[in-house]
Amino acid sequence: MNELDFEAVKHYILTRLARELPDDLPYHGLHHTRDDVLPAAERLGKLSGLNGEDFLLLQTAALYHDVGYIEQYACNEPVGARIAEETLPGFGYSSVQIEAIRAAILATQMPQAPRTALDQLMCDADLDSLGRDDYLKTSHDLRDELAAHGTVIPLKTWYERQWEFLSGHTYFTEAARKLRRAKKLENVALLESLLNKM
Repeated sequence: MNELDFEAVKHYILTRLARELPDDLPYHGLHHTRDDVLPAAERLGKLSGLNGEDFLLLQTAALYHDVGYIEQYACNEPVGARIAEETLPGFGYSSVQIEAIRAAILATQMPQAPRTALDQLMCDADLDSLGRDDYLKTSHDLRDELAAHGTVIPLKTWYERQWEFLSGHTYFTEAARKLRRAKKLENVALLESLLNKM
């Protein structure tokens, strides 16, 4: 195993996100990576028994998964995968490790299509908020962000689409299902309630 300098990677990416992300990302801002997806990936990784190199690869993928937003809004995942490919050799990552990270980043594109256990953990970490208490707030942040980028969706339509998405969504990993499934079902019921009042 190479000597991976994860702390240097973390500093590098969080600094770039803080400096280079556009201001009109209430959902996909720095906080989404730093305070949401990275901790979720670490939590799910530990619950799944991941350690050593695989755990570091998951953490690294979580850091890079939305860095593509510094260049473009739509189809940002291939950009993030490219930035990972360009920069990670400088932090001691091998081509095999970088390919696993690239695949995990690309797997988060909608509709999600994970192929490996690492991909599945990354996808579940990215949608961790679906099964949390702050789901409605993050949902509204995403709606506001889409509006800022030219896609205005009426609230009722938004709730209908969110209900449809959550109702059809299943977490890929046992860890995420145990941790978030019950609250996600509550969030489906919350959306139903909001729609019934409209």
